[in-house]
Amino acid sequence: MSDFPSISDLTKPHSQKKTAQDPQLHVAAPGVEKKFADKMKAVGIKERERETERFAGIAGLPYISLEKFPVSHQALRQIAKEDAERIRVVCFLATQDEVRIGAVDPTDPQVEEIVHVLEERNHAHGALYIISEQSLSHVLKLYATLPVVKPITKDIEIHAEDLERAGSDVSDLDSFQELVSSEKMTDLVTFVLGAALKLESSDVHIEAEESGVVVRFRVDGMLHDAALLPREQYHKLISRLKLVSSLKINVTDKPQDGRFTIRLPDGDVDVRVSTIPTVYGESIVMRLLAQNREMLTLDRLGLTGRAYEALEREVKRPNGMIITTGPTGSGKTTTLYAIMQILNQSDVKIITLEDPVEYKMEGANQSQIDPSHGYTFAKGLRSLLRQDPDIAMVGEIRDLETAEIAIQAALTGHLILSTLHTNDAFGAVPRFLSMGVQPFLLAPALNCILGQRLVRRLCQECKKETAPSPQVEIRVREVFTELPEIEKTETSLDNAVWYGPGGCSVCNGLGYKGQVGLYEVFVVDESVEKEILADKVAEYEMRRLGREQQTLTMVQDGVLKALSGITSLEEVFRVTE
Repeated sequence: MSDFPSISDLTKPHSQKKTAQDPQLHVAAPGVEKKFADKMKAVGIKERERETERFAGIAGLPYISLEKFPVSHQALRQIAKEDAERIRVVCFLATQDEVRIGAVDPTDPQVEEIVHVLEERNHAHGALYIISEQSLSHVLKLYATLPVVKPITKDIEIHAEDLERAGSDVSDLDSFQELVSSEKMTDLVTFVLGAALKLESSDVHIEAEESGVVVRFRVDGMLHDAALLPREQYHKLISRLKLVSSLKINVTDKPQDGRFTIRLPDGDVDVRVSTIPTVYGESIVMRLLAQNREMLTLDRLGLTGRAYEALEREVKRPNGMIITTGPTGSGKTTTLYAIMQILNQSDVKIITLEDPVEYKMEGANQSQIDPSHGYTFAKGLRSLLRQDPDIAMVGEIRDLETAEIAIQAALTGHLILSTLHTNDAFGAVPRFLSMGVQPFLLAPALNCILGQRLVRRLCQECKKETAPSPQVEIRVREVFTELPEIEKTETSLDNAVWYGPGGCSVCNGLGYKGQVGLYEVFVVDESVEKEILADKVAEYEMRRLGREQQTLTMVQDGVLKALSGITSLEEVFRVTE
């Protein structure tokens, strides 16, 4: 900077001398002096901008003038005005892919820190530019144009007396209709959520229909009608839920997503809200995620016997991929968390990528993807691997890019846990290859694949003996003929006793209480690797290899659980066929 004239030198106007020496200026038409002064000021600004541009060239950074640049409100919100004034730095562009920052003094360590923070926060590439004091001043004035947004609370407080009333008055789903019919609209949202928590519902569905508004609860994976509300209450109910979820009340023709938190003495409950337009109005689904849920172990999830032993061996391997398969709502993420619970030791680093983060696990670094800001599973996985993890959990493998990054990580010393949407464990390999994954990479990367479904547990207080129908009995005998030899020797259908649902106050009259998993664990051993490399990857080929391994399938596991009185045959065949 010493080679250039100082700011003070540049701003010494020669016009003062000229004004004193040129009497014609004093006798000119009115306004000439002001025009001349404005012209000199403009010349001074241009000189200062040129000086800043020359300085940028020496510093090796790009230069930009922001006086006519369209700086958006989103960009302004990236840096607080107080910090912008103090550090003399502004954000003038913010998109999904990049953030651009302008600084008067790029050598200030705080500038570098701001660039880093904005990159991490937006999951975008950061670019630093040099700007002049005039550009800084111009952008600082734009902060006055930011709209003032009044904060909206995202916390719904359910008072203890409301929960107590919901607990005492809601004994089953039928009694909930009587409760909401007697409550004022201002209390209805609280009582809907209170009853859902009392009934241990995982989701609340509010659906607009021609005759009214239906409230339904998903309990143990099954949807149940809970109440029918009058049509005139619909708009107030929707507006109230949108308000607490920070959704746009006036937008009714587009899907929206929001969230809020219920603060309870024994632990918070995160509520994820989704709306979509339908023929008769908007439909809202609220997913309830209790943060105080006890972390389940593999045996409590229903993984036992040889399947448990096979998975335990694969989990202890230092690298490779463990994949869980099944449809949405089959408990895949819960199983991965049970595996991580085993691996979560002080000498390992675990990082997760999820959408959304459903469980909070101490000792693990959990990251939630945000596709709206370009933070996808593939992009997040690249960043995750730079954090030097021992174990990485990727919520879902949806595309080739994510699959290839995960496989490369598995081949370079990381243990990768993830999920895949296929019908069973034997369909996972064909699914990977249909994405475009190379067989010579997939074969050595895979450790084992789990197929799973969730069935409802019979309430142990009211379950009753039942006789299966002739068709079900025929199906059961077919399943038994295909059992692996080990299980055949340990079980028998002679004098078998089967159970069905009853109904009592413990299970809210449903006959079922809780859920249990049906599992199949397909180990990718040497014989499976050979078939993959030989391009023999049809699902029936994988199933044949599974039989040779004596793999217990999900339907076989389910029938054995029904024989033990854990669930009913109807439940087993409902989810496996």
